[in-house]
Amino acid sequence: MKLLLCGDMAAAEWAVWRAALAAAMPEAEWLDRASALAAADEVQAAVVANPPPGSLQGLPRLRLVQSLWAGVDRLLADPTLPPEVPVARMVDPAMTAAMAETALWATLALHRGFFAYGRRQARGEWRVHAQRRADEIGVLVLGQGEMGRAAAARIAAQGYRVHGWRRDGGALAPLLGRAQVLINLLPLTPATRGLLDAKLFAALPPGAGVVNLGRGAHVVDADLLAALDAGHLGQAVLDVFHQEPLPADHAWWRHPRVALLPHAAALTDPRSAAAVAVANLRALRDGGVLVHRVSRQRGY
Repeated sequence: MKLLLCGDMAAAEWAVWRAALAAAMPEAEWLDRASALAAADEVQAAVVANPPPGSLQGLPRLRLVQSLWAGVDRLLADPTLPPEVPVARMVDPAMTAAMAETALWATLALHRGFFAYGRRQARGEWRVHAQRRADEIGVLVLGQGEMGRAAAARIAAQGYRVHGWRRDGGALAPLLGRAQVLINLLPLTPATRGLLDAKLFAALPPGAGVVNLGRGAHVVDADLLAALDAGHLGQAVLDVFHQEPLPADHAWWRHPRVALLPHAAALTDPRSAAAVAVANLRALRDGGVLVHRVSRQRGY
């Protein structure tokens, strides 16, 4: 079985992935873009990581595009993506667990005011604030896919009052007023782009924390900045941005109420993700059922 391996990764990172995939499926022949084009009539699947637009052209027998990333918004935005070829996203159990850990960390830090203590440390200020119980804190998780459900369960296990919301799951507004912590894990689609805006922030309780672990385009940056500067929001934890790496002159770098992660809340683990990708490739080869297929209409 000949397979294209391509995408937007550094050579050293690709070497790790290639080794993990080859170990999981040694019977396959893993090809780069040039080699795949030379054997175009024999390439049946592509294993990709945010491939540049046009990377999947010229492969007439392509029957599956398997993403190594959980998000497929950039992949689906490629106008040259063959419309009849199934796309599968990555659901890596290790990545899901890591995302739940990050969501729990952010919730604990916001609940206990640890970011505020960090600001006081920088000022040399020794002052204790009131301590609330976990069951007094409402946490709203936007997105109820694999990661959203895992995050909600991990946080609820610590005693927090957790609600989950998905785009087709009813009204959002009634849940916002009870959410001292808002965690976004939605997929990026036309319907969710810019969802975290001034109207949503205004509906949160004063002092609420916003945690964006989804995509940068979910947030209207100017609205978030205004809500933080006005004091309505107490803190933002941001892992994803409109432009990555985040430009050096962006306000988030220096804002006292913004904690940044460099898109590192949960990294795909080649050791476990390679097995997930290979299971789909073998299902394709053997006439089995593909898992984690993407709906192009929904965008995830």
